[in-house]
Amino acid sequence: MAHPKRKISKQRRNKRRTHYKATTPQIAVDPTTGEAHLFHRAHWHEGKLYYRGQIVIDAEDVVEA
Repeated sequence: MAHPKRKISKQRRNKRRTHYKATTPQIAVDPTTGEAHLFHRAHWHEGKLYYRGQIVIDAEDVVEA
């Protein structure tokens, strides 16, 4: 395992970490249901899975195995 010859200072370490930022997720509103959800993600609403305003899966049609 590699060992550094000198201690990395806090200032140098923090300079390297300046690019790690927390970003807020982008929220979209479904045109049919008005439900807020993450962009490019399907979401459940009243037992149905919606994606881009269309029903992808209906929970009533799914048969439990």
